[in-house]
Amino acid sequence: MTDPIADMLTRIRNAITVKKEEVEIPASAMKRAIAQILLDEGFVKEVKEEGEGYLAKIVLTLKYVDGKSVINGLKRVSKPGLRSYSGATNMPKVLGGFGTAIVSTNKGIMTDKHAKAQNVGGEVLCFVW
Repeated sequence: MTDPIADMLTRIRNAITVKKEEVEIPASAMKRAIAQILLDEGFVKEVKEEGEGYLAKIVLTLKYVDGKSVINGLKRVSKPGLRSYSGATNMPKVLGGFGTAIVSTNKGIMTDKHAKAQNVGGEVLCFVW
């Protein structure tokens, strides 16, 4: 697999399409951080981890309101073939501020709002709205 983050986003997108309650994703440190941001921002209900070592999985419990998913869209921005970086001053806005950009900075993985507050830039991983 060349792009594990794109795989994570695709698994979530596919689970939402068929209205699944949970989705399992192979675990890694970056995916854990992205899952935690999705939980903190209210896009998912719960994040659990099952298994150990290379068999570890992250289980996301998706959030639905009136039968519709809270997550309307996921988009991978920075890809292995074309990286996308942004400074603290020109951080991208997702849907005019209604969405969230997830950014990998030298202070860890965080949302665009936290990156602006801490005045750090980095690689824009994905957009969630």
